[in-house]
Amino acid sequence: MAREKKEGGLNVNVKSFITAIAVIFVLMVMTYVLTLIIPGGAFDRDANGEIISGSFHAVAGGIPFVKWILSPFLVLTATGSGTIIAVIIFLLVIGGVFNALGEHGLMKYMLGKIVHKYGSNRRMLMAVIMFFFMAMGAMIGSFEECVPLVPIVVALAISLGWDSITGMGMSILAAGCGFASGVCNPFTVGVAQNLVGLPMFSGLWLRLISFILIYALLWLFVSRHAGKIERPISSEVTAAFTADKKMDRGLLWFVVPLGIGVALVLSSSILTFLQDYTMIIVAVMFLVGGIAATLSSGMTGKELGSSFLSGVTSMLPAVLMILMASSIKYTLETACILDTVLNEAVIMAQTMPRWVIILFIYLIVLVLNFFIASGSAKAFMLIPLIVPMAEQFGIPAQLCIMAFAFGDGFSNVFYPTNPVLLISLGLADLSYDRWFKWSIRFQLCNLLLTSALLLFGLAIGYGM
Repeated sequence: MAREKKEGGLNVNVKSFITAIAVIFVLMVMTYVLTLIIPGGAFDRDANGEIISGSFHAVAGGIPFVKWILSPFLVLTATGSGTIIAVIIFLLVIGGVFNALGEHGLMKYMLGKIVHKYGSNRRMLMAVIMFFFMAMGAMIGSFEECVPLVPIVVALAISLGWDSITGMGMSILAAGCGFASGVCNPFTVGVAQNLVGLPMFSGLWLRLISFILIYALLWLFVSRHAGKIERPISSEVTAAFTADKKMDRGLLWFVVPLGIGVALVLSSSILTFLQDYTMIIVAVMFLVGGIAATLSSGMTGKELGSSFLSGVTSMLPAVLMILMASSIKYTLETACILDTVLNEAVIMAQTMPRWVIILFIYLIVLVLNFFIASGSAKAFMLIPLIVPMAEQFGIPAQLCIMAFAFGDGFSNVFYPTNPVLLISLGLADLSYDRWFKWSIRFQLCNLLLTSALLLFGLAIGYGM
């Protein structure tokens, strides 16, 4: 049963979380079955963790049943667990701060102010917000860092007469599309180009064209949906808004630290040492801004503490969801079957025509992204294998990297194994089933568009 909604508070739909957890559990069971069928295998890796081509060999596979059952907790002891812990802390901070902002009325006030000022030109506001999120993903590789803004955009979309799906399309879907276009994404394109010795962010022109075309498709798709369900903005919202000096002061204290955080994330494309800390930066500035905003606008410390704790508690089902989703990759790696699947895929590709190979590379990354969300981790796993193989058939490395970026990014906002998507759905009070039914049409159209872009790149010799 869904938790009763609080007026102005963080409305997290527990039923949506339970549905998502059930879906992930089914996927966990299917993954365990795969470990019983697929034989173990492994590639040798160099000191940097890159796969050595031609080094595949059979190893003992499988995972004990008890270890599989405990995998959502054992994942915290595995390599890379620091990232999982950081995501969990990040989520709890978001839950606490948003609940405090909501219960204090600051969120409602902020939305009323935006709608009062821009409600008469809401389609233009939609286009600007979507461009901002796409640019964040495309230029600096922001995805997880966009999560704190998702509930704001969803609430804004509802205030503007649309729905939560529109808000998700304007925010996290746009960020995922930008991330996949990979214009200057350091975590996919940057890492992959470095692995094959290409100049950082070279071949920019075709990725820029991809960004523009994907943005146009996303705008048409979200705008068309908004047009179908659009309601007139309440006259009470547009005409009856009254400025409040206390609330304005609180908004200033919230927006300034959050703006500083976003500016630091944006500057990480130049100040590369910040790239490993962007999630921490956003979480800290969000926490500082939330505390300062509520206290400066009249909330007592006791009220803040109680509201923050309530918000943190409401996020606990999402913590379990993150651990369960992460355990799928842990199971595959422990059972030593990921390399087996990858080796078989590379062998299959060697018998295909050139135009099929580039699309097959796209497919390989799409499949692996279901199990491994990290773009940089997949780059170290795939690029040393697929690029040399593709180059034997006259397919340039630059085009392979573009296929890799496409395969890694778009499905982040579609697969139920991606914690960022499921967290965003929970914050938006939207079920995965409803999101799947709506977004699959966009994913299919986008798949056709991006496949055509890859074939176009192959035809003109992009990257040669």
